[in-house]
Order: sequence, then C-alpha cells, then structure tokens
Amino acid sequence: MSTQTSQPAWRVLLGYVRPFRSVLVLGGVLSLATAAAGLALPLVVRELIEGFGSGAEISGLLLVMTLLVLTNAAIGAFGSFLLERTAESVVLAARRQLVSRLLWLRIPALDETEPGDLMSRVSADTTLLREVSTQSLVSAVTSSLTLVATVTMMALLDPVLLLVTLAALGLAQVVLGVVVPRISRAAKVAQESVGTMSAALERALGNLRTVKASTAEQRERDRLHDAALEAWRGGVQAAKWQAVAGNTAGLAIQLSFIVVLGLGGARVVSGAIDVATLVAFLLYLYYLMPPMRELAHVATQYQVGAAAVARIQEVESLPAEPDESAAATAVETTPAAVAFEQVHFRYSADLPEVHHGVTFAIPPGGMTAFVGPSGAGKTTVFSLIERFYEPESGRILIDGTDVHSWSLAELRAAIGYVEQDAPVLSGTLRDNLLFAAPRASDADLDQVLAVTRLEAMISRLPDGLDTVVGHRGVKLSGGERQRVAIARALLRRPRLLLLDEVTSQLDAVNEAALRETIAEAARTTTVLVVAHRLSTVTMADRIVVMDTGQVRAVGTHTELVAADPLYAELATTQLLANTDNGGIAAAESSMP
Repeated sequence: MSTQTSQPAWRVLLGYVRPFRSVLVLGGVLSLATAAAGLALPLVVRELIEGFGSGAEISGLLLVMTLLVLTNAAIGAFGSFLLERTAESVVLAARRQLVSRLLWLRIPALDETEPGDLMSRVSADTTLLREVSTQSLVSAVTSSLTLVATVTMMALLDPVLLLVTLAALGLAQVVLGVVVPRISRAAKVAQESVGTMSAALERALGNLRTVKASTAEQRERDRLHDAALEAWRGGVQAAKWQAVAGNTAGLAIQLSFIVVLGLGGARVVSGAIDVATLVAFLLYLYYLMPPMRELAHVATQYQVGAAAVARIQEVESLPAEPDESAAATAVETTPAAVAFEQVHFRYSADLPEVHHGVTFAIPPGGMTAFVGPSGAGKTTVFSLIERFYEPESGRILIDGTDVHSWSLAELRAAIGYVEQDAPVLSGTLRDNLLFAAPRASDADLDQVLAVTRLEAMISRLPDGLDTVVGHRGVKLSGGERQRVAIARALLRRPRLLLLDEVTSQLDAVNEAALRETIAEAARTTTVLVVAHRLSTVTMADRIVVMDTGQVRAVGTHTELVAADPLYAELATTQLLANTDNGGIAAAESSMP
C-alpha cells in the first residue's frame, strides 16, 4: 500500500477536531485559567515571605493560596474531562469515517491489501489520534502561552537569572530537534509492524482448520512470534527516543535550578535581589517544568499521530464505490436480459487477461449454464456483472443498457448472487437469511425455507432461526451453508440469479430438490449457473461453453455433445465426476 499522503498530517488532524472546536476552545480557556492560577502562587508566596519578615497579617494570604489551589484543581479536572471526552469523540468520528470507506472499497483495492492490516488501522491507528488530536493540540497552545507568561514573570523578577535559564532551555531545544524526527520514523515502523502482526493473526485464525490439518501450528506460531517481535522492536525504538525527548526538558530545568540556586544565592548576598525574589524566581523555574515537559510530549505525540494519520490516509486514498443506497429506487420484477460484447478483462496490470473478447447474449428468463475447464473465466463473468471489477474494454449490458449506466445500488438490488464458497456470516440463522432482504415478511421466509429444504434442519437447531451459527457458519455443515446462501439469494426475489457451483456440497436428495428450486426460479427470473455436475447442466435452456477466456460454443446439451469436442469431453469426464449413475447413463445415452 502506498505510503504517500494527500495533505500534511497537521491539516488532517485539524480536520478531525474542527467539529469540536467550541469544546476545545472551552478546554483551552480552562487550561489557561489553571495555568494563571498556578502563576499567581509564586507572587503570593513572595508576599507571604515578606509578611513573615515584617510581622504583617498573613491569614488573608493563606486563604488566597488555599482558594487558588482548590480552584486550580477543580478547573483542571473539569478541563481534562472535556478534552478527554472530545478526544474519544474524535476517535469515534475517525473510526466511523474509516469503516465507511472500507465497506465501500472497490474489490480490486481490497485484493491488494491484507484484511488484518486494515483492521489494525481502524482499531490501533485511530486510537493514537486520541491524544494528538485534542489534548496535545490544546496543550501546545496553553503550554506555549504559559511558557511565555512564566518567562515574562521571571524577566520582571531578575533578567540575569533568566538568561541562565534560557541558555539551558536552548540546549534542550537543540537535543529535541535531533530526537523528534527519529521518533517519527520509529513510530511509523512500529505501527506498520502492528499491522503486519494483525494480518498474520487474521491469516492464521481465519484458516485455523487448514492450519491444524496441515500440522502447521508451529510454523504459524513462529510467523506470529516474528511479527510480534518486529512490532516490539519498533515500539522499543520509538519508546527510547520518546524517553530521551521527555527527559531532556526536565534535565534542562533541573540544571537551571542548580545554577540559578547558586547564582541567585550570590546575588542575594551581594544585595542585587532579596530572598523573597529568589524564592519566587525558583518557584517560577519550577513552574517552567510542566509546560516544557508538555511541549516535548506534544512534539513526540505529534510524530506518533502523524504516522497514524499517514496510515489512515492510505486507506482514505484507496478507490471506493459511491454510496448510492439512499438514492436507490424500486427495481422491476421481470426477468433480466444479459449480454457481453467483446469483453476483455484482467485482474491487475501485471497478470494475463482472463477474458479475451467474451461475447454472448442471454434472453430474459430461463436457465443458462456456464461450463468449461478450470480457469476458463466462468466465475469472472459473474464478478463483472456485479461490477466487482471493471472490464478493460467491451460492454456488459443488462436489459440492453450498459451496466455503467445503472447505479450500483439498483444493479445489485436486481441480482441475487450465491458465491462459490457460500459464505455465512457470524450471527443468527435469521440474520443470515434476511441479510440481503431485511424487510422480507415471515410468509416469504417460510416459502424460501420450504423450497430450499431448510425446515428440517431448523427444527433440529436448539433455538431455531435464532440459533447462532458461529464464525463463518462453523456450526453448519457445508451443504447447510450452501442452502442458507441460496435461500438468502432467493428471498431477495431477484431479476437475475447468479449461482456459482451451488450443488457442489449437496447430497443427491438435496441436489434434486435444489434442481427443482432452480427450475421454479427460472420461470420468473433469469438464472445463470456455473456448474460441473451434468445433472444441473442438462436441465439448462442453454449452455455457454468457455475455454481460455473465450466463448467457444452456445447451445443445448444435445447440440453441444454433437458439435463441440471440448463439451463432449467435459460431458464424459469432468462433468461426470460429480454426478450419479443415472446421470452417467443419461450422458452415455446422449453420446453419438
């Protein structure tokens, strides 16, 4: 994934906080009030010391000090709460924006990325925005103003001691200038390593059965351990430079304190200043430490946040489909016609073409089967109809209209698609069935359950339709998952039904029932099937034979057995491998 960003990190961060600027201003004002209360304390202390020497009444000064301390604590606590709440709101907004982007990503963009790394950007990287987008922004302003005010007060007390202090602070600034860029690089490496580790973990857990069946647990463990080690190294490197930056300011203040104490004592002895002024100056020097530390912390946090922003912007720059769901209107209920005209397509620029001028026309209604060797481009036909991918050239027409003239929402609302692996989502069985048609009635649901022979299975489940099916439907068999996916597509009442190897995991009884279901659906919709079982292919109204990314023949089973050598070979070998003896006998009887 590209590491370039479209705009500077600070501009992006300001964009995140802009909706909360009024709260941030209030938080900044409260922080300044806290700082002002703190700055007043040394002056009160000086008055107290002078009062002790002169024997003046000091109870009023003690009351003022108490009020300043209590006010400081109360305002500081409320201001901190406002900033933390706003920080969480910024993270929420960033996550919502990022999730919305991910769900509308174009499929080719998703093919080029690791899902685990994308999840890391949504969870870990957005979390890093918490401090840098609000607390650090306000702290940068308030700490700078506090620093200026403190230095001003110190200048009024004793310019000589101030020069000594500024010399030490200048040295600290030089050190920070060297360290801060290193923090940026280390933070980027650390966050990329976390993304790599998340991708490796998603890879292992998402295919845990394959891992166990291959006795590959140790190898995957080593892969994850290596990824975790890289994340640890990146984190330690970033922590090292953050520690250097964080303690540089404190060290400068402590050195200043020692020098000022010595030089200030000498100036007291010489009569240049009095003891009360020296104590007040030392207190101001002490008050320099929080804003100095805070500014150093802001600088390091900004580098970490900038690295997070860069990774988030990489996702934002990925090509996405328009969100047209709100503008979608009701589609027709009549069967759809489909045509491909000289379609050329490849999955990426560095891969060979999958389609070499694919051309065919399918009238509305009925069932059309796509057959051919593996890699012929059959499933790609379905992906192009759904506009998961775009052809390099040629046209794809639905009802005589180029698919690019359809809104994506309306196009996909007219299509029911059952993928080859028949995915089932985590959640209840009811959630899965209603996933594509959330407004379907109970009567519609009962009808679809009947035609897909799911009623018996549901009756055996402990909670019926409300049974949780587990991650990827792990609590269902392969055949059950396939029937659930088919029922989900049928419940949508599509004009065009795309079925990719839907009988591959069904037994003979359920396959026969599904053939009846497909035949019934073909009376009211256009059904396209990628199939290898001869029993499914022979019931098609037409068969499209594909080979090496081209359509080589179109016809019925009987016509193609006689006219196309490839189909005749498939009918006696590959197609027969997944059928029963009755199908074999039927095929053999149809052979010339």
